[in-house]
Amino acid sequence: MNMLLYRTLWGVTAPLAQAASEASEAGFDGLESRVPTSVGQRNALLQTLESRGLRWNAEIVTGGDYVPRRDATPDEHLAEIREAVAVCADLNPDRVNCIVGLDAWDGDTATRFLEQAHELGERAGVPLCIETHRSRIFFNPWTTAALLKRLPQLRLTADISHWCVVAERQMDTEMDVIRAMAPQVLHVHARVGYDQGPQVPHPAAPEYQYCLETHQQCWEVFWEAARKRGESTVTMTPEFGSDGYLHRLPFTDAPVADLWQINHWMGDTQRAHFRHWQGQSVS
Repeated sequence: MNMLLYRTLWGVTAPLAQAASEASEAGFDGLESRVPTSVGQRNALLQTLESRGLRWNAEIVTGGDYVPRRDATPDEHLAEIREAVAVCADLNPDRVNCIVGLDAWDGDTATRFLEQAHELGERAGVPLCIETHRSRIFFNPWTTAALLKRLPQLRLTADISHWCVVAERQMDTEMDVIRAMAPQVLHVHARVGYDQGPQVPHPAAPEYQYCLETHQQCWEVFWEAARKRGESTVTMTPEFGSDGYLHRLPFTDAPVADLWQINHWMGDTQRAHFRHWQGQSVS
């Protein structure tokens, strides 16, 4: 197997061309960004990707924003998916990450919604990866495990940093869930969470080594499942971001670290981690 790494554009304020150039120079294989909403945005994205020889992962967000409106109905979420999937069908992304649905829905409502969302993607030829994300249906490991038993056809983006906050512990305590979901994980968001937040200040800091290592333990389970499925490629997006995730100093509001430097470091570190895992697992 080989690994493809994508640079997230979440929190990136630099122009698209600059962000793409930095990603290419840092050895990233592609970009990951929200589905463009206008013809101009689509053309700019395609031109930038082509000029830099980069791939693309799409991201669909429903319900208004990353934290959805509480009153948005399943039909409203589905309408947003339908519109975004039509765009994706033309742009042919490698992965379509979906931050969709609402944590407050009951099990039957969530199940019907996920079935319909999956069908929308299948009919358009656009496989959807539903993300494990706070404020959404898969906001904790146990709800996720129960729903996946009903919905073995679903594909997932695994971002277990969210679960660290919900459970107030690292996910090495929930390896039964990690192993059970692994056959359905198609994409990984490589952000490191800790007991009280979805993003450590810097994953290279020694005080967060345990957090990094427990996440890596889970990612290895996902890689092993991909190999058993016969996949030739695994995909990962280092996804440290802004929007309250990046720690900032009081009074000055200065960030404690540079976001691009963190994601660049994560990309390099996970490439090395993947090579090491392959070497160990083959020997």
